[in-house]
Amino acid sequence: MRYSPIDQKLFIENRRRLTTLLKPKSLAILNANDIMPTNADGTMGFKQNSDLFYLTGVDQEETILLIFPDHPDPKFREVLFLRETNEVIAVWEGEKLTKEQARAATGIQNIYWMHQYETVFGNIVFEAENVYLNTNEHTRSDSYVQSRDARFIVDFKNRYPLHNLVRLAPLMHQLRAVKQPEEVSLLQKACDITKQGFERVLKFVKPGVHEFEIEAELLHEFVRNRSKGFSYQPIIASGANACVLHYIQNDQVCKDGDILLLDVAAEYANYGADLTRSIPVNGRFTKRQRDVYDAVLRVFKAAKGLLVPGNIWDEYHQEIGRIMESELIGLGLITKEDIEKQDPDLPAYKKYFPHGTSHFLGLDIHDVGNKYRRFEAGMVFTCEPGIYIREEGLGIRLENDILITDNGNVDLMAHIPLEPEEIEEWMNGE
Repeated sequence: MRYSPIDQKLFIENRRRLTTLLKPKSLAILNANDIMPTNADGTMGFKQNSDLFYLTGVDQEETILLIFPDHPDPKFREVLFLRETNEVIAVWEGEKLTKEQARAATGIQNIYWMHQYETVFGNIVFEAENVYLNTNEHTRSDSYVQSRDARFIVDFKNRYPLHNLVRLAPLMHQLRAVKQPEEVSLLQKACDITKQGFERVLKFVKPGVHEFEIEAELLHEFVRNRSKGFSYQPIIASGANACVLHYIQNDQVCKDGDILLLDVAAEYANYGADLTRSIPVNGRFTKRQRDVYDAVLRVFKAAKGLLVPGNIWDEYHQEIGRIMESELIGLGLITKEDIEKQDPDLPAYKKYFPHGTSHFLGLDIHDVGNKYRRFEAGMVFTCEPGIYIREEGLGIRLENDILITDNGNVDLMAHIPLEPEEIEEWMNGE
């Protein structure tokens, strides 16, 4: 792995916190993700199941975790199954975790090879009254690919039809929404690497550069600082492309006079940063670009100020909508009459600001959490207002990652250039 070892205390504490939420005589089962195929004998890069990583720190395939705090035999209260390595695997794929390495990484003492699973599992499952199984319950998930978790549920129901099945996802959402100090440190590292990449491209961008060349500069800087690379598909959108919210072609030439929207960030140890900046390709904002940038920046600062304990998702976004209305009126994009006549379910400001302002951040870029839960210390949110004027070919979005604390919030990206004067100074070597 590229990242430095993570103290096993994080994963031990995460498992302990989960056990306090389980019903009596309960078994929780978590599976690693599949290695997904491409064509012929090809495969995609492996991405670990976030919940399994959160509880173990194990970052390899064919792994199963069992947690059963009430099992009569202490050795079956925490059990980890790993893929056993051999000389052939070592030659073709590289070394897999040994039992000793897994104990050091996870703090779990009872570790078996996957070929022992059926025998060991039989000594565990029949002592359980409740079995917690995992599913992807993110509200924005629309995948039709059957996951390893989904296959496991079907198989478990067929083999053990009389057990009481319970959803694990709500418990994991509850736990993962509040970051532990070590998690914040990992997120901060991802933000720090992102800073280095952004400052590099501020010196690189100029008229005539292709969007994909900028992508290459960022990737080089991220990887050389021990990141696997981008924490999500990078958006490098010049000119009118910036008005396409999920533009990922990244194949156009950056032109003199255009704004370049960069929604790009690094991951570190599976934790992902999420940054957006909008910069002038030639190093200087026009008056109109600066007016729109300043409007977005004012909304950003107001929204950031509302990311504090006690606020709640819907009310937060409604307030940001009211602030955005005022800015759009000031830019001449909507009128008070537009607001008076608007459909309450489709406010007038949505024409120029069609997305939300914040989402949970952590092991997943759109991390798990409950929108009906009031903001708490330890939660991390993005803050990302934007204004997109398609008729002018101008899109500006600004985004930082914000940690909520008991005394307000901490901007994990406060050290990354944001003010327009600072952007221009960096780009022009002033």
